[in-house]
Amino acid sequence: MTNVTDLHEQLSRVVLAGRPFADALGEITRIGHDALEASEASSITLIRGERPTTAAYEGQLARDAEQLQYVRGHGPCLDAGRAGQVFVVADMRSDQRWPDYARHASERGVASSMSLPLPFQGATIGAFNAYATRPEAFTDDDVTLGVEVATWLALAAGNGEAANRSATDAENMRRAMASRATIDQAKGILMERHKIDADAAFTVLSHASQQLNVKLRDVADHLVLTGEVLGAR
Repeated sequence: MTNVTDLHEQLSRVVLAGRPFADALGEITRIGHDALEASEASSITLIRGERPTTAAYEGQLARDAEQLQYVRGHGPCLDAGRAGQVFVVADMRSDQRWPDYARHASERGVASSMSLPLPFQGATIGAFNAYATRPEAFTDDDVTLGVEVATWLALAAGNGEAANRSATDAENMRRAMASRATIDQAKGILMERHKIDADAAFTVLSHASQQLNVKLRDVADHLVLTGEVLGAR
């Protein structure tokens, strides 16, 4: 059985900031997958509002099983993520909780599965899922370890998503500031050239933007680069 201390150390070394969020989740999923010896395929399902997404997966079996659930709107990974409960399917051929899903999953080679909620800051953000091609692959010990894995995966995934949002927000702010600076520069050109105030200069840019159906930033860029108001004759 995987040493929990080693698992914690591996997850703590995952770099979250300054890299694509999908890459970080992929690394986290591989760590979780390797921690469960019975797992032949694993995934992280994130649920935002009512919309589930397979954020990362290890093995096509996991991807296929989750697509079956998304189409139906229910299944162990979705219900684990929504209800915050552990769901183990010992044998897909005989499971009666999700009979239609279980039958189709069995046809695709999934014989058993384990889905564990991802708790983060008092809420469940999704589920960590493990799949196997043999029935009754996951024991009580696997569930115990899986819950530990899921707890740490949730922390890493939640922090990674927060870091990704922060990076996106920062980039959006940078772009907004650059856009504002360009517009201010264009206004300054018009004010100097036509001896008008800032409001009148902004009106010139705004009218050009509306008439040509282009972004105000593009009108300002054109003026700064060429000295001409876009579309002016």
